[in-house]
Amino acid sequence: MPTVLDEIIARKRIEVAKAKVATPLDTLEAVVAQAEPPRNFFRAVVDEQDRTRTRVIAEVKRKSPSAGEIREDFDPIRIARQYADAGAAAISCLTDEADFGGHLGYIQQIKENVGLPILRKDFIVDDYQIWESRAAGADAILLIAEVINEGQLLDWMILAQRLGMTTLVEAHDIENILRVHRHIGFPHAQYSLVGINNRDLRTMETDLSHTLRTVELIDDTTVLVSESGIRTSDDLDRLRQAGVNIALVGEHLMREADPGDALRRLLG
Repeated sequence: MPTVLDEIIARKRIEVAKAKVATPLDTLEAVVAQAEPPRNFFRAVVDEQDRTRTRVIAEVKRKSPSAGEIREDFDPIRIARQYADAGAAAISCLTDEADFGGHLGYIQQIKENVGLPILRKDFIVDDYQIWESRAAGADAILLIAEVINEGQLLDWMILAQRLGMTTLVEAHDIENILRVHRHIGFPHAQYSLVGINNRDLRTMETDLSHTLRTVELIDDTTVLVSESGIRTSDDLDRLRQAGVNIALVGEHLMREADPGDALRRLLG
């Protein structure tokens, strides 16, 4: 039986094919050529000197396949402002429409109102989407190891770096963590991060302990991001004790009446 991830990727390939017809690559390239330089996502979340606090990438997300509708009063600009005021280091913006209620246009809307760098969080299956991300104003992109092969990973890390964007390379399975973490820092240092996703995208089950069990596989934890399943300041403490100082948090914050206050409590 196809998994949730299989179904999303099959749909995404169809969406990209349609997008290429609607907006040819040379149109995106022309937009990128005139765009302002990206904000430095890497520097916003990595501090090699101070390991006493956690930098949170706060996520703007309306719904998900596992949780359904998370927030009915969804206003991406207001939520991003609340995150920025509460001390977020960066913003993650879901742009998948069908399963997550996102939109590519949210990135520019947020960027015009918030000074933080923005990660486009989506399922990238084609290099067209990397150009699309930069044209939309993204400062960083997510690459999912369970979705792409080694050649695509390296080629797309090169392209993202050429466009000035940070790459967050995410993996869940141990074999994929081992496969991708050795490429972090390629093709140049300070352009890539490695993420351990505590959510299995095939089953959508989440376990924070997944990061704690696999952190020893990562040589340099200063560039390690723990993603999903983080709900309390105690969770951040556990991650810090394991050497992890960057966390991506979404669903927990989005469920609260005031996501900004929820982030303040999380940060302690």
